[in-house]
Amino acid sequence: MTLSWALTARRAQMPPAGDWRAWLLLGGRGAGKTRAGAEWIRFAALHGGYQRIALVAPTLGDAREVMIEGVSGLRAIGRNGETPPAYEVSRRRLVWPNGAEAYVFSAEDPDSLRGPQFDAAWCDELAAWHYGLNVWDMLQMTLRIGPNPRIVATTTPRPIPLIRQLVKDPSVTVTKSKTDDNLAHLSPVFLEHVTSKYAGTRIGLQELNGELLDDADGALWRQVDLDRARVSSAPERFSDVIVAVDPPASFGADADACGIVAVGTVRAPGLREEIYVLDDASVQGLTPTGWASRCVSTAKAVGARRIVAESNQGGEMVRAVLATAGADVPVILMHAQLPKLMRAGPVAARYQQGDVKHVGVFPALEEEMMTFGAPGFRGSPDRLDALVWAITAIMIPPGAEPSVRSLD
Repeated sequence: MTLSWALTARRAQMPPAGDWRAWLLLGGRGAGKTRAGAEWIRFAALHGGYQRIALVAPTLGDAREVMIEGVSGLRAIGRNGETPPAYEVSRRRLVWPNGAEAYVFSAEDPDSLRGPQFDAAWCDELAAWHYGLNVWDMLQMTLRIGPNPRIVATTTPRPIPLIRQLVKDPSVTVTKSKTDDNLAHLSPVFLEHVTSKYAGTRIGLQELNGELLDDADGALWRQVDLDRARVSSAPERFSDVIVAVDPPASFGADADACGIVAVGTVRAPGLREEIYVLDDASVQGLTPTGWASRCVSTAKAVGARRIVAESNQGGEMVRAVLATAGADVPVILMHAQLPKLMRAGPVAARYQQGDVKHVGVFPALEEEMMTFGAPGFRGSPDRLDALVWAITAIMIPPGAEPSVRSLD
């Protein structure tokens, strides 16, 4: 049970004034978006005269665990003495004591929105909807009863077509909120961690500040390429697994990072080869012994069949230091002759073709990918270099290592 929302909510969490049809609340992680959406739906059901409401989430599990049963969900935000709405699992229906109903839908199933009709809707994390535009369009067709059908949409923004379309739509009112606007309700440990790791990066601007970012002009990778590449798990078996290492020229606090990236591939007869980025174990500041040990431990963890190392910095010494660190798989040296941008081009093309998957999120690596090639890019793309070496090498069948040296 909670105190009155009107007394505790921030301005950005309150519904905008005016005759809006859709309210899009863009916010960073932990900015209070879910609570704002739940509070609007609660008021609409109990005091606003809305009787049939749609709740749409990326998955059915998300709808129940976040929108309904979560700490800021509809069953947790009632006032003192208020009976919370009852959730009927079999019917995926939430029922308030006054008879108002909310039905749950998954954005994975656009056709489930054919037929029903509503007078209000709450859409959560729509930037993560797999069939975003299709689901949104289908939802509009259901909002056909009541005197003033409305939608509240809460999400951390991503530059996907649906979000871009809504931001430009004059019938949509947009409000924004940052993660640190909600300091009083967040763990200090969480804030310290995400701020130190992501502050000043593109991912930080999106995930913490809730900013809708444009792709950097000239960059080889676009946000849509990385969003499409995202998967939650890897295949059980790979045809080949490689760890690539891009050694730094020096070590210490001001040295470049040592890029270490693990990649696996699945080669199924008659199907396109799929490449999976498994880990970004890149590290900065370690001695050659330190980064070599990290590379070897990563190779063992992912079951790598070989280690690929750029030999421009150190030559055979790179092979020797990896052997000393316990490398028990072949170490293949690759010498870079072309500029970084030209080496990265074919790898970026594989992303655009949908052949490369990221098993999870690799913030620092993806930060380099999203800015590399754009005017004003600064720093050394060490993680990206390792990724390029790994994917370049893994496209060569095992046993063809001697030809790898001439690829660059």
